[in-house]
Amino acid sequence: MPPPEPLTTKGKLPTSQPDQLAITVVAAWPDRVWQKQVYVPAGSVIIDALHAAQVEQVFPDTGAAELPVGIYGQQRSAQHPLAHGDRIEIYRPLVFDPMESRRRRARHRQNKRG
Repeated sequence: MPPPEPLTTKGKLPTSQPDQLAITVVAAWPDRVWQKQVYVPAGSVIIDALHAAQVEQVFPDTGAAELPVGIYGQQRSAQHPLAHGDRIEIYRPLVFDPMESRRRRARHRQNKRG
């Protein structure tokens, strides 16, 4: 696997091999961001790039196939085909139920009003 090449001005990863796809895998936490650039063969799917990025070592408690992922903010399955320059985003599980949080805020506002 060749070393990662820098991002171009258009945000796409260059590659010198036409049969290789340059892919960026990212994950974010409130206090840090993890990012790895990998090269996978043309025709690869998301799970192939996750394995190439060694995601199992970064997230040892969860199998790479079980992680919710997406490409540029659009949730995708692990079997979704990749295109050159894709950014795979690994999504963290929600800490709380958004609907329950909304209900609590509404109750709080209602109690403040009297």
